[in-house]
Amino acid sequence: MPFRWLVGKSLAQSKLSFLLNKNLECLQEAKIIFRCFSFILRILKNKEYNDRLRSLYNPANLEMNAAKTSEKSDIDLMNDPQAKREADRAQANRDELTERIAQAIRQDGTIEPHRGLHFNRSSSPSEPCHSVSIPAFCAIAQGSKEVLLGSDRYQYDPMHYLLATVELPIVSQILEASKAQPYFSVRLDLDPTLVGSVMVEAGYPSSRSRADVKAIDVSPLNANLLDAVVRLVRLLDSPAEAHVLAPLIKREIIYRLLMGEQGNRLRHIAVLGGYTYHIARAVARLRKDFNEPIKIESIAREMGMSVSGFHHHFKSVTAMSPLQFQKQLRLQEARRLMLGESLDASSAAYRVGYDDASHFNREYKRLFGAPPMRDVERLREAARETASSI
Repeated sequence: MPFRWLVGKSLAQSKLSFLLNKNLECLQEAKIIFRCFSFILRILKNKEYNDRLRSLYNPANLEMNAAKTSEKSDIDLMNDPQAKREADRAQANRDELTERIAQAIRQDGTIEPHRGLHFNRSSSPSEPCHSVSIPAFCAIAQGSKEVLLGSDRYQYDPMHYLLATVELPIVSQILEASKAQPYFSVRLDLDPTLVGSVMVEAGYPSSRSRADVKAIDVSPLNANLLDAVVRLVRLLDSPAEAHVLAPLIKREIIYRLLMGEQGNRLRHIAVLGGYTYHIARAVARLRKDFNEPIKIESIAREMGMSVSGFHHHFKSVTAMSPLQFQKQLRLQEARRLMLGESLDASSAAYRVGYDDASHFNREYKRLFGAPPMRDVERLREAARETASSI
């Protein structure tokens, strides 16, 4: 009996020890699982998770965040009466700008109701459009747009404006537009001489910095700048007043741009000095002689730069190399010749400076997505469809 009892006791203790160890392991696992769930719930509650794979994506979360942000903004506005007045004024100006552009341009397209002032309307998103930018202030009343300069993308909407200060090959695309809510925009061409005049009159110091400044950028459109734009557009109803007041309001717009985030961009273009000014001169030279063989050494010497320095500063301002810049100009001009003057691909290639037609075809397809004649036929077909729908 004692032996059996001892054996039984030993077995019982072993079993009890095993169960205790097992329970401890389960308890530890349970604690770990509990901590994991608590951590996940805490993250989800705070909406701070970084869901790179979208595995936790839930539209409700985004809507909730947007609602909370909107509620917070409303609360901030209620606590700051002046901010609320500014927001209300800006919204009223956006609504008025939309209405006035809609009245001025009834069909899709672009008009110039006043010298240097352009309106654009589109009832649908557009395909990427290759063009050359000019120094201009661009604002959107309704819709949104994206501009591609080299590898840099700039997107703007009614809350932002785009400022371009150098003539550069760009690709632009209207992103948001419909028949119910067309895309409406306004563009004001900028004269560097006028910019310099406003700087002098305002006693604004010219920048001593020789740093490179990008030729295009996007910034928030504040209420005062938007108000000046709307007042300029209102003058279209009063030609007699426009003759006197439009130049003054244009100066005000330039002044507010100089005082804003992009003031440095305008200063570098307006003053004689700084690398940006010299790059602007080089751009003008390349545009004028785009069909001639490019001589970087000669241009760099004219600009007072080394070849490597010229390459560096040119790309910093234009987002492309001088050779890429010339190539885009040539291809865009060839496209215009085939569309506007009905030239064949070989003739257009020769006119813009290409000696090898096959090389021209490869580069054309790389830029526009189709061989020359197929691309031109596609553009003509799109134009016919647009004309028939009007």
